[in-house]
Amino acid sequence: MKIIQQATYGQHDAQIHQREYLYRGFIQVEKVSLSHRLFNQTTYTPVLQRELIQRPEAAGVLIYDAAQQKFALIEQFRIGAIDDSDSPWQLEVIAGVLDGNESPESCIRREALEESGCKLQQLQHLFSFYPSAGACAELFHLYSANTTLPQEGGVFGMPDEGENIQLHIIDYQDIPDLLTNGRLKNAPVIMALQWLQQQIKTVKDV
Repeated sequence: MKIIQQATYGQHDAQIHQREYLYRGFIQVEKVSLSHRLFNQTTYTPVLQRELIQRPEAAGVLIYDAAQQKFALIEQFRIGAIDDSDSPWQLEVIAGVLDGNESPESCIRREALEESGCKLQQLQHLFSFYPSAGACAELFHLYSANTTLPQEGGVFGMPDEGENIQLHIIDYQDIPDLLTNGRLKNAPVIMALQWLQQQIKTVKDV
């Protein structure tokens, strides 16, 4: 099987004709007029109109304790899930938005302290990806960190920023149920737990 190691076309194969801001707040929304190259052709599409949501880069981390065979997830209210038939309170990995020129690692260490009370040392980069490239420019950096977890969860967050975060300490043995019972509904936590499940399996197989 051929492995696709690079994109068929590059940034220069998309022509931007015009872009304007429709809204500028914590997030920004742009209206972009563009054309792009067609596969197996030398021609371009007609001029297309697209709305583009601009969000800062973000980073998240799955913190786990290999000695205790436990990991931590946070639960908090999310406006994006306001219409979810189950609940707008989502289970997630610890995450936050990069502040200015802050590095993903610095962001993660800051957020981990605020949302779990844990000081992280070694970080392992897992993936960098676009959670919703069909409409949003946000780039998300996902990490893991083996650390000493508290015996119990608690309530964390920055109240002056509207944060009210519940920390859950969960056993490794609960991973299969979490991955199949429909409780997890965002990409970073699913990817992180699939990664952790594979690490556990690899250790057992050694």
